[in-house]
Amino acid sequence: MDLVTPAYQAAAAVAQRLPRPIVEGLGPQAAGLWSLRPSEQRKMVASHQRRVQPGLDGPDLRRQVAAVYRSYGRYWAESFRLPAVSPDELDQRLTVEGYEHIERAMDRGLGPIAVLPHMGSWEWCAYWLTRVQGIAVTAVVEQLEPPALFAWFQEYRRRIGMEIVPLGPGAAREVTRALKAKHIIALLSDRDIAGGGVAVEFFGEKTTLPAGPATLALRTGAALLPVGIYDGRDGAHHGIVRPPLPTDRTGSLREDVARVTQDMARAFEELIRLAPDQWHLLQPNWPSDHGGVRL
Repeated sequence: MDLVTPAYQAAAAVAQRLPRPIVEGLGPQAAGLWSLRPSEQRKMVASHQRRVQPGLDGPDLRRQVAAVYRSYGRYWAESFRLPAVSPDELDQRLTVEGYEHIERAMDRGLGPIAVLPHMGSWEWCAYWLTRVQGIAVTAVVEQLEPPALFAWFQEYRRRIGMEIVPLGPGAAREVTRALKAKHIIALLSDRDIAGGGVAVEFFGEKTTLPAGPATLALRTGAALLPVGIYDGRDGAHHGIVRPPLPTDRTGSLREDVARVTQDMARAFEELIRLAPDQWHLLQPNWPSDHGGVRL
């Protein structure tokens, strides 16, 4: 029996009816309490935070882990509430640095590829693009279980103007079509979810990141823009759009994909270091992660 999907549906319905301060207060508080529960996920968060800030330990590390969970709780609270947010509120609560890189990319006749780490309230910015700027956004997302939950999330995100492409064999074709239609392509790319990605050095250890963003940029000529989304005080949000990564062809496609993906990993390191406590990477991502970290 699927109890997960109705729970998400109920949470979204409540979030859209309660006053904003209550919703945005409850999310971080509930997640902060959840972070006190010993779990493998909590160890994983600690491990990732230690990668960004190697000196973290003891009480400082525990406080940082709790901050990550509070940030994650805020993400969910705000995401659930999004369909009830007006364009004026979207615009008032968001600042964007480097938006000219998006404009220049669009002038080239193709939508840009925005690659993001799992940070901040990225869906807020996607909604801002669709509702305030009038730019279509297509996101490639991991297929969730149970299928009913994934179907609900697809419809939910469509309500805020996003086209959703499930990660899988047909994704490249759908994304290429969207690029030609001048959609912004949103790709959360700090995890190699599908496997078989490109070997890179990321925060001091070899791992793999998805090859799709670099391959797509090299094959289509679309701009590849690293983007970070950050949550501020009093409900504010801030987006940083970095200049496009160099995607000129210099060797074989395999060599160029490896080079561009490594550049993407370095850009992610810089974006994550700006606010590591807002990095919502909760799963193993490196070969050594299975050892965990003592809290």
